[in-house]
Parts: sequence; structure tokens; C-alpha cells
Amino acid sequence: MTETRTTCPYCGVGCGVLATVIDGAVSVRGDDAHPANFGRLCVKGSALGETTGLEGRLLQPSVDGHDVSWEQALDAAGERLQAIIAEHGPQAVAFYASGQLLTEDYYAANKLMKGFIGAANIDTNSRLCMSSAVTGYKRAWGADVVPCSYEDVERSDLVVLVGSNAAWAHPVLYQRLVQAKQQNPQMKVVVIDPRRTATCDIADRHLAIAPGTDAGLFVGLLNAIVKRGGCVDDFADAPAAREAAQSWGVERVAAFCGLPPEEVSAFYQDFIAAPKAITLYTMGINQSSSGSDKCNAIINVHLASGKFGREGCGPFSLTGQPNAMGGREVGGLATMLAAHMNFEPADLARVARFWGTERLAQTPGLMAVDLFAAIGRGEVKAVWIMGTNPAVSLPDSHAVSQVLKRCPLVIVSEIAAQTETSQYAHIRFPALGWGEKNGTVTNSERRISRQRAFLPAPGEARADWWIIARVAERLGFGAAFAWQHPHEVFSEHAALSGFENNGQRAFDISGLAELSREAWDELAPVRWPVSRRNVTLDLHRGWRSDGRLRMVPVTPRGMQAQTQPLYPLILNSGRIRDQWHTMTRTGSVPRLMQHIAQPIVEVSPPDAAHFALLPGGLARISSPHGVMVAKVVVTESQRRGSLFTPMHWNDCFARQGKVNGLVASVVDPHSGQPESKQTAVRIAPWQPLWQGELYSRSEVPLPGHLHWWRKAAPGLHHVTLCGDRLVQHEMLAWCQQQGWQVQLANAGEIWHLLAWLDGRLMLGFWSGDALPEVDDALVCRAFNEAPQTLAARHALLSGQDLARPAVGKIVCSCFSVGEKTILEAIEKQGCRTSGELGERLKCGTNCGSCIPELKALLASTAMKVTIL
Repeated sequence: MTETRTTCPYCGVGCGVLATVIDGAVSVRGDDAHPANFGRLCVKGSALGETTGLEGRLLQPSVDGHDVSWEQALDAAGERLQAIIAEHGPQAVAFYASGQLLTEDYYAANKLMKGFIGAANIDTNSRLCMSSAVTGYKRAWGADVVPCSYEDVERSDLVVLVGSNAAWAHPVLYQRLVQAKQQNPQMKVVVIDPRRTATCDIADRHLAIAPGTDAGLFVGLLNAIVKRGGCVDDFADAPAAREAAQSWGVERVAAFCGLPPEEVSAFYQDFIAAPKAITLYTMGINQSSSGSDKCNAIINVHLASGKFGREGCGPFSLTGQPNAMGGREVGGLATMLAAHMNFEPADLARVARFWGTERLAQTPGLMAVDLFAAIGRGEVKAVWIMGTNPAVSLPDSHAVSQVLKRCPLVIVSEIAAQTETSQYAHIRFPALGWGEKNGTVTNSERRISRQRAFLPAPGEARADWWIIARVAERLGFGAAFAWQHPHEVFSEHAALSGFENNGQRAFDISGLAELSREAWDELAPVRWPVSRRNVTLDLHRGWRSDGRLRMVPVTPRGMQAQTQPLYPLILNSGRIRDQWHTMTRTGSVPRLMQHIAQPIVEVSPPDAAHFALLPGGLARISSPHGVMVAKVVVTESQRRGSLFTPMHWNDCFARQGKVNGLVASVVDPHSGQPESKQTAVRIAPWQPLWQGELYSRSEVPLPGHLHWWRKAAPGLHHVTLCGDRLVQHEMLAWCQQQGWQVQLANAGEIWHLLAWLDGRLMLGFWSGDALPEVDDALVCRAFNEAPQTLAARHALLSGQDLARPAVGKIVCSCFSVGEKTILEAIEKQGCRTSGELGERLKCGTNCGSCIPELKALLASTAMKVTIL
């Protein structure tokens, strides 16, 4: 049995994975030797083997909706791009890439767009998650340098998480923090978030800050540090930063942030007193119209207090994607050149010499939101989208869809046959997926790891770097893209990082440029820099001409979204535990759909009462840009006046499930990052006439007026339905038209239907005025092995396995342990801790992501006992 060392394709933690293929089936486990995870995997990582099937894959190139050969597809792309460039110039072309690409793919795309087509209109979905962090680091250090490591998190005295639900978004790093706190009980953890999230499970202090007010909290902290004698004048602009902060006393901060003054004071005391402090921040900070300033407000307090550039200290931006860092290294953002160089005369001349081009773009290109706006204005005529789904992920996504629909040339490189974006593609290139492609990725702590292939290329799928190089040939640039292997691409990228670099540039991996292919194949995870000159990062100096670090003066601003009588609530969006991005991978795995299976909206109890929302009911959420439908979750964890909903669902998985259809295209003026975290909305209950669960062997045609949510089921189509018009009679008639034998139970509002053909179950439908409880495992078993007795068929018609107790809502996806099972273990079997539950039921013993929910169930049960 051969195990392949590779890297997880999900979040920026960059976990090592050991993959094994036996009889075509892929199994995975955590790599004990990888320094990012030491063998741990989250539930998504543990389920990677279940995502490698070919159902739903794009496996053949196509042009104008017709499958063609690679030669035909590449020729069409080259000819159409060439024609647009000839008529409208290089600025009429744009690329939109992804943190899902490998570094070698990214490098090839950036080189073609900026170096040879001659425009800088290549941006990436990293613009939506990490560009404010990039701006913050560059303004402070003069370079995009993340100054911390995962070991710093474990070795700190105070860990501050702000705008980060790491327990769900970066679960393996969070579990490292959990273990570190267990080993060092003196460590303090502070969570700053409007919501009480799973991350608060280990928090010593939770500051339920008002949405969008983080900068005020940290500017006030800077003021407190200065009053205690901090702030070194060696930093550029330190006097201006002090002056901007001096009026932000505790009372003003408390009023601005919606916090009690004593909570603000206590947090400031924690930070100032801690010998070592580290701040972890991500989307809650970055996705703001003032995200760059928020990042610098955080960086400022670390500079002023001296808590940076040493063990356990620093401002640590956690990247959201597996290779967002690699994309930044190669210049994947429209505002930078390759190898962390800038649009400055010396850097422009240097890159042009290295690439041997006279066509290098001389000015920054269009950032993501502006790029798609330029398509809408007709200024950009061709866009090549690689490994991402902007028709879902960009703000005002309905408008983005209309823009793509009108664009003269849309090229898509994808692994999925059907995405919201690919439906607008004139040319579709089938790309390799995880397990098939070969290259490198860089994680949040600057660690470069290999992603290795262990599966054959399916169908006609090819590596992204290969596709880009072949298109470059058709455009007349073949000599500059004559690579035959990703190792050659990596070597060129590494050589450029060290080209004419005598320490003036922080990013330098020139020590890897001359690796043989065999050495590259065996490359162990390594943090940059890896210079030929054997230099290390001196984080107490800056990478600008004066060599100084800079403190950026910050004037706190609130969110741009403002509530009003028509839109009285603020909507926050984010990730959930078991899903990833727009679900093209995770949405096909049944066990990853067990925890949260459809869009939800979290509401505080006072807001639920005010807006007449019922737990488990449905609600319509709307803004001036769109509307979505979600299941109501009433929770004390939600701040009054605010809502939360996941960002994953889209038109492939739900009707009216896209949260970004509600979000306005408001961006940070410095970073171009959208304000995805704050949108003014209204909410209203929706009680459909009926709700139901539909399982079938093949897809059933549905009337356009129905609301639906598609859910993964093994070998089946599973859809949750609801509507204001009855369709049950239409469904019965449709089944009879197929020649199926129908078994029906109809009593008042309840309508259950089974359809059979030659003893095989073809369709099951359960409906009522409320959503009926259906035993998913029972139904799936019945499709695989039909019940033989009349009694068993009648039991199936009820939707419940009477011989097996219901497990309830799944809490632990790793082992499919439900809420009812857990409560029974607590109430009847005497389990009193999450550890005891793990011993009895296995829940919480794999990735640990469900432990906060286990603790909540334990606490709620204890509270009931106390009240009784």
C-alpha cells in the first residue's frame, strides 16, 4: 500500500494529508510529520476521499456548447483573444483566478497576462478575503510579510481572535490553540466578534462588539498603550498615529463599539500586561469598507507595545484559501507584480528583463469588483475565469451574472461541469482537481508544501499551467512558456524571487530555484525565505527605502451600510463548519450535509419575537439588491439587530439561497476588498402552504414556482421542497406516467408517496403543512435494498424506522452522531463531559469541531436539572 504525501485543498492552515488508493477508492488521514497539523484533520479534510469521484466533473473541452478536441478549443481561445486584443487593445482582456490554483498555475497566468498580453487585469478571489491584510502589511513593513507562525499561537500568553471564527473556519489551528491552552492554563484567550461563535468555547473574554467597529477598539488600545509609555518614535508616522488615537479614551471606545466600559478597560489591561500577545484576524476584519485601516490599527498596537518580531507575538492574518499566499507571491493580484514586486520603475525594469518581454504592463490593473463592472460597461471584452465562481462569490452577484451573460468572450477553466459561472462560458477547459494535479501551495504562516498527484488525469482534464501555456503559444508567446513540467515553472518562479535581490525584497525562495526534479518531488514543507544567501527575516526592519517600519494613522469609521426603517437589520455572512466556498466539492458529500443542510439565518430572541419568526420556520431576507430564503435559528449567540447567514449556497443548491445576491458592491478604497460582512436588510416570516422531502433515482422536473434545497445523498437526488401551491397531484400523475406503481398515504395536509418499478424504489415523497421528519438512513437503504414485507413498506411510507430510535440533528459529522443520541447519553447514561461523550459515542474524537456544541448540550441539560 502506497501513501502519497500531499496537502489539503481547503483553508489556509495547509494541513498535510496522506492519501491512499485501493481498488480506485481514496482514503485519507492526517500527515503526522507535517508541521501545520501533525496528523490532525478537520471533518472536511477527513472527507477528501469522498470528493474524488467523477460524477459532475467537466471532462471534455467545449466551444459554444459543443464538445471539441483540445486543439480546437485552444485554437478558438487563441483566435478570439487575439481578435479582441487587435481591435480593442490588451486592456480589453482580463483573467480572474483563484486561491484554489497551485502556485505554478498562478505564476503562468500572471506571466501571460501582465508580461505578454500586456495588461495587469488579472485579479483573484483572494481580493474578496485577504487583500486588506496585504495592504496592511505592505503599509507597515513595506512588504507583504506575515510575521507569525503557528508555534507563536501556541507559545503566547494572550491570544486575541478578532473577526475570526477559527473553530469552524480554521479548525485544525484552533485545535492546536485548544491543546496549548490546556497545557498552559495561564494563557488567556479573547474573542472579539458580534456573534458568540464556537470559537468562544475556550475564551476567557468575549467582546460582543457592534458590527464594523473593530478599528475603534484597537485605536483606543493604542491610546492606552501610549499612556502607559509605549510607542517607539523610530517608527515612521508614529507621532501622527499617536495623535489620531489620543482622543479615543475608554468611554468613547465603549460608546462607539457598543460595549460596557469595564469590558474595554479589562481587555486593554489584558493586552498591556501580557508579556507576549498575538492577534489572529481574518474575514471579519478584512471584509470591510475600511478593512485596511482595521488591519493597520491591529498592527499599530503590536508595534507600539513591542509585541512583534519575537516568539508568541505579532499581528497574524489567517488566509482563507489553500493557496491565497502563493497567489500573492506570484503577483496574482492586479495591484502587484510577480515575486512581491510593485509597479515601480526599478521593479518593472527588473521583471521585464527576467521575462525577456517588452510588453510588460506598466500600471496596476482592475481589481475584482471593478473588473466585473468594466465588463458591464463594455470596456473588458474577454474574461478568463480559473477555478472560481464569481457569479456566486462576488457582491451583488445577480448583477455579476447579467454582466457575464453579456460579455463577448467568457473562458472558464473548471473541474465541475455545472457552476453558476460556467453556464455563461463560450469556451470551457476541463482542469485537474485535487489528487490529480502536481505543484506547490503556501499556507498562512508562509510555509510552502507540495500538493502531489496520486490519481490519473480523468478524461481530457489538464493542469491549469499547461492550458495557459498552450494558449500563450497560440498568441505567439510560445518560447516564454515552453515548460514541460510544473517543476520548471516552480524553478522559474523561485529564480525570479532572487533575481537582483540583495535583501531589498522580503520574499526570496531562490534557494529552491536549482532543485532537481527529483528533489522538488520530495520537497518537504518549508517556510520562506529560503534564500541563496541564507538570510532570515528581520521583522524589526522595513522593506522600504528608509528601512523603517511604519505606524499608519487610523481614524475609525463605522460600516458603510446604514439601517433605515425599511431595512432595519444588519446581515453578516460567513462560513459554516462542514462546507467550503460555493460547495462544488463539499456539496456532493452526504456526511458534510448532515450538520447544516440548507441556508439558515441566525436571529436573536428579541428580534425573532419582534419580527414574528419561529425557530425552524422559514424567513425571507431582502435588501435593495436581492432576496434569499433561509431556515430560522433563534439563538442567544446572535447580537440584537444583527443576522447571520452562510455564504455557501447558490442556484445549483437552492432557489434563492445566495447571500451575495443581497450584498452591495461597496469596497475598501485602498485594498478593493468588498464589505461583505455588513448589509442592511429586512426579514419577514414565510409560512409556505406545504413542505416536503423528495428522494429519487433520477432528477425530477420541478415547477418553477417551488422553493427547493438540494442535498447530497449517496447515488440519489434529494431535494427539500416547499411552496404556496400544491403540486402533490401533479407529482402523482407524473409518477403514473412513468409506469410506476404508486403507494400513497393521504390524510389532510399529510401526503406521503412511494413509487416502485419491478420491486425497486424509484421515488419517495413525504410532505405536510410542516416539514416532516424523515429518517435519511432508512430511505437511502430502501433505495439500495427495497423492503420486502408489506409492513416494512408501510413503515417506509411513514418515513421513520420504528425499530431504530431517531438520532436527531447531526452534531458530529465525522461519526454521524445526532443530538437525540447525545442527549440520551447525557440524561440516561450519565455522561457529564465532552470526553465521556467521546468515549461512549466517539463524537468529538476526530477533528474536535463539534466539541463546543457537545459542551452546549451538556450545559443546557445541566440547566434543566438545576431549574427542576
